Amino acid sequence: MKTLFVKPAQVERKWFVIDAEGKVLGRVAARVASIVRGKTKAIFAPHQEMGDYVVIVNADKVVVTGRKAQQKMYYRHTGYPGGLKTSSFEKLIARHPTQPLEKAIKGMLPKGPLGKKLAKNAKVYAGAVHPHAAQNPTAIEL
Repeated sequence: MKTLFVKPAQVERKWFVIDAEGKVLGRVAARVASIVRGKTKAIFAPHQEMGDYVVIVNADKVVVTGRKAQQKMYYRHTGYPGGLKTSSFEKLIARHPTQPLEKAIKGMLPKGPLGKKLAKNAKVYAGAVHPHAAQNPTAIEL
């Protein structure tokens, strides 16, 4: 049996749009990561970028279950001694409405150069409008 290698020019990449209003954060992120990675295609190869583009609208209206809104913490470090900063899901979504979804998607992608490249194929917007109408994205229901 021969291994099939697909050239990047041969890969047909589509655009999809997902409305995240009222949807659970992790379920949206898992579906987006799978599409962006290319796992929904028959020609999937883990070392190649062959996934599709995904536009997520209404990211500020994504929900988390239980008491995660108060209890889920996001951490970052300033680089200085004692510079660990924490914020809850509620505070983060109030300050940066797209960041929780972006962090969840990025965490589900491979680490390294390929993962960084794939993360750019997921476009996250807080409102209902997006600048990718010219690509005619297909709507996906979760």
